[in-house]
Amino acid sequence: MSSPVQTPFDSVENAQQYVRLLLHAIIEAKQEIDADLAASTGARLERRLQALQLVQFKLNKLEHHLQNSGRLLNDLRTLRRLLLEERAEPPASIPDRSPAG
Repeated sequence: MSSPVQTPFDSVENAQQYVRLLLHAIIEAKQEIDADLAASTGARLERRLQALQLVQFKLNKLEHHLQNSGRLLNDLRTLRRLLLEERAEPPASIPDRSPAG
């Protein structure tokens, strides 16, 4: 049998990676918008400037939501590990067997 096609949402870890890629794309887009804003400020392009400011606002909002989503995915991954006992138990401390002096 062939293995099922893996999508960005087959696991919490894959979803986390997908959100990270989206955040990276947003950061790049924000940098481009910042450069466009700087170029448009000196020119008489008021309508374009307003549109760029709106794009900047929406990108900031989207970035905030994706950061929250990343934290939620991390919480879900931690809870899954806890519920499925995937985390290794910390090693038990070894009692000190040296003679008391």
